[in-house]
Order: sequence, then structure tokens, then C-alpha cells
Amino acid sequence: MNRISLLLCGITLGSVILTSSSHKNSNKIMAATTEENTLALVANGEDFVRQGFTSKDGWEINFDRVYVNFSNAVAYSTKSSFEPQKGDTKKSIDYQNKVDFLTEAQTTDLAAGNGEAKPILVSEVEVNTGFYNALSWKLDTAGGDSAIAGKTIALIGKAVKDGQTINFDLGFNNPTEYICGEFVGDERQGIVTADSPGQVEATLHFDHIFGDLDTPPEEALNQDALGFEPIAKLASNGTVNLDDTDLASQLSPKDYQKLTKAIAGLGHVGEGHCVINQQ
Repeated sequence: MNRISLLLCGITLGSVILTSSSHKNSNKIMAATTEENTLALVANGEDFVRQGFTSKDGWEINFDRVYVNFSNAVAYSTKSSFEPQKGDTKKSIDYQNKVDFLTEAQTTDLAAGNGEAKPILVSEVEVNTGFYNALSWKLDTAGGDSAIAGKTIALIGKAVKDGQTINFDLGFNNPTEYICGEFVGDERQGIVTADSPGQVEATLHFDHIFGDLDTPPEEALNQDALGFEPIAKLASNGTVNLDDTDLASQLSPKDYQKLTKAIAGLGHVGEGHCVINQQ
């Protein structure tokens, strides 16, 4: 092979090596452009659970434990707005990214910590950056290893009125799946960037069960709430330890209907309302 042929061969070989090297570098650059950060799912019973409140009928309620059993929690970054209150359903979610938070059911105590505690972390996962503006989760029946086995929710605490104290332990087994849109509150949630992790929140409004003395009595919240007085009347020796089967037989049909409707309506995203998945 003469010098010219060797030179041309060298140029060609160098071009192949350069091209191959450039291709590898290009792949590295492309991989680096897929940005990720963490998205946390938190559960929040708000100040009603952390600090206590006064029911619509004057009982001062303080919780020691508020157990909730979560499963099937999924966040979505949708291609367009998602508004279940306007008829959007879980089947109609058109998403770019989908995040499964829980591989198995998890019991969470919303009353953990002091009165200033932050919402309780349920799960945290690595996700693609984006705006996670839809959330679904299920309140599911807890398994045998849970503190509330056989129940979806347990409320444990005490209520005080006019010098009378009632210790209560109320258990409910009402599996419900909530479908929710964007969080409604002082700050937007669900936004994940390369520099900032995000958070989505399952919010449960327990004032819907007992009402709130600070809310005008004519408002829907208090009109629809059971209050605590009907439960207080079931106390024996200052204690109420009942599940929903007991409550169904001991409350009046009207009061039990109010209670079950209020429990079904617990699920929110901040102040944003969720709908129950009927499918």
C-alpha cells in the first residue's frame, strides 16, 4: 500500500472513530436531558386532627390517633386539564406521566406529631419532571398486621362538653376510591422540576363528620354533618367503642345516613373536592 492509500485509510479510520465517539457522546447528552426529581405523597388531616376543634354541637374534640389505610395511590401529569367535578373520570385521564406510589396498602396515623406537625409522608418516588395535576387513591380495608385490621379508618380520642368527658374509639370499614384534580390551596402543588422536588396531598376533612362551631350553622358543612352529640348518647361509663356495624344499629336511620355520607365525602386535595370512583 502506497503512502497516499495509507493516508486515506488513516483519514477514513479516524473519521469512523470520531463518528463513533461523537455518537456515544450524543447518547450521553440525550440521556442527561431526561430530568428527574422526587414526588412525595403526603396525607393531611389538617389542624382539625393535629390541634383539635369544637363540633357543631359544642363538643371539644381532640384526637390521639387517626388511622387511615391507603392503597392504589397514583399521580398523573395529564396532557390537558383534569376536572373530575365537571365529569372527567379515571378512565378519561390522558396522561404523559403516571406514578404509582404504593405497592401495598399502608396504614397512616394523621394525628402523629404535635399541633404544628407537617402532613404525614406516605410515599416518595423518583419521577420525570412535570406538573402532576391529578391524583387518585383508595381508602382500603386494612390487613391483619395493621393497627386497624378490618377497617379503613379509626378515630381515637376524647370529647369534652360541660364537664363531661367521653373517650371514643370509632372504626369504619367503607372502602372508597377518590379521583381528584389539581390541589387547591395557598400554594400550588404537584410541580416537579430538576431543581425542586414536588408534593401531592391526600387531604381528609374530618369536620365533615362532626361539623365545626366556627362555621355558621346554616352552611352546608354543618347542615350535612352528624355532630358528636348523637355519638355521645351511645356512651357507656364515659366510653364509646363502636364500629360502623354497631353505629348502624344504634344510631337513627337519619343520623347513620348522615354519618356514612360524611365519611364518603372525606377525600379532598387541599380545599379541592374529589369524586368517588363508581367504576
